[in-house]
Amino acid sequence: MESFKAGLQGQPFFRGLVGPLLCTILISNGNGPEFAEVFVLVWVGAAVVTLNSKLLGGNISFFQSVCVLGYCMFPVALALVICRIILFSTQTTFLFFLRLVVSMLGFVWATFAATKFLGDSQPEGKKALAVYPIGLFYFILSWLVVSHSNV
Repeated sequence: MESFKAGLQGQPFFRGLVGPLLCTILISNGNGPEFAEVFVLVWVGAAVVTLNSKLLGGNISFFQSVCVLGYCMFPVALALVICRIILFSTQTTFLFFLRLVVSMLGFVWATFAATKFLGDSQPEGKKALAVYPIGLFYFILSWLVVSHSNV
């Protein structure tokens, strides 16, 4: 637990903003939702997950939690970049399922990473209650990635 706290102490908050900002820009680029809609979805979702963590008795600050959620959003952003590259070709059923697999891999990676960080900050009996909103948050973002199309 001490290494967990020590690892988060020196992290600048602004670095955790890069992943969410990249996701927001790439998702809102094109025929998808507008920038403000995705930006609000990301930050309200992160605030709700953080608030849930604090209400469950987590020993992590609000800004550290938002920062960790931002860092852990990188796999979803990477999946988004790969899916955008796949969208350059003519879309087939196979390519849709390929985008779905890439998006779900990003979801699993992001959820696992966030769970490792934020799950350790929770009391022993309440870890599952903290993990569910994290998974739901990254699932919604991953669904936005896979549902984005050129049509």
